[in-house]
Amino acid sequence: MTSYLDFEKPVAQLEERIAQLRASSEGDEVDISAELSRLEKKSADLLKSTYASLTPWQKTQVARHPDRPHFRDFVDYAFDEFVPLGGDRYYADDMAIMGGFARLGGRRIMLIGHEKGNDTESRIKHNFGMGKPEGYRKAIRLMELAGRFGLPVVTLVDTSGAFPGVEAEERGQAEAIARSTEACLALPVPMVSVIVGEGGSGGAVALASAERVLMLEHAVYSVISPEGCASILWRTADKAPDAAQAMKVTAQHLKRLGVIDKIIKEPVGGAHRQPEIAAKALGKTLMQEIDSLRELPSEAVRRMREERFLQIGAG
Repeated sequence: MTSYLDFEKPVAQLEERIAQLRASSEGDEVDISAELSRLEKKSADLLKSTYASLTPWQKTQVARHPDRPHFRDFVDYAFDEFVPLGGDRYYADDMAIMGGFARLGGRRIMLIGHEKGNDTESRIKHNFGMGKPEGYRKAIRLMELAGRFGLPVVTLVDTSGAFPGVEAEERGQAEAIARSTEACLALPVPMVSVIVGEGGSGGAVALASAERVLMLEHAVYSVISPEGCASILWRTADKAPDAAQAMKVTAQHLKRLGVIDKIIKEPVGGAHRQPEIAAKALGKTLMQEIDSLRELPSEAVRRMREERFLQIGAG
């Protein structure tokens, strides 16, 4: 059953009407196919026009949609094989950040990413995608492993931010994030990062300091959540839509600003409506990016990484 966002109410009403018509026509000799076709076309056109003009705040809502595909969904739909590796070899295995060896169209890679979960039990298990220090230290371990074996690194970023709990601070959250960012920048192999949902604060940057940074069409990427920004500037989270507009959090804004390199198109109505199609598009783009980088020497990819971040905001 589709979960509709507030701005999708007109679409929801049309789709409910279509469902009612279908249900009422079962066993009925009256032909309503023409009416159904008309309503379905109207619904599809309305969905397309709605998603063609989303505000930054509406895109934020889409990026957080409960049915939006997460790490495990992309693994299932886009990758040929995945062998998970766990633990940071210091403290524990953080389930908010997953990673391991993977195959993508025959290419061997190291895949790392945030997992939010898709129901109450799994969301608690994965801590809603908010990584703890041991998660970022696991990512460092896997990146170093990729460097030793000469495997390209792919990261799928989807987090509201690193976990801000007391225990995370006690175990060195800031240091772990900084070390993870440093590990990204020092990698001797190609690295491609994709913001697939939310890219929040240092928790996202720690896995996204790559020479190629991509975003799904309706993903968002920012130093702080719109609600957090609004709470600081206006002392109320009610101003979150204004904050989202001012912060330029969307893929389209960030592409123009040079913060990201490419936008991956989503199915009409967002990746949550057709997750398999969205994942296939992501996989196809990743293969192209990996192939364009794989023959470059280590020093060249490190230099590309350094230059792309130094150029942000230079204009």
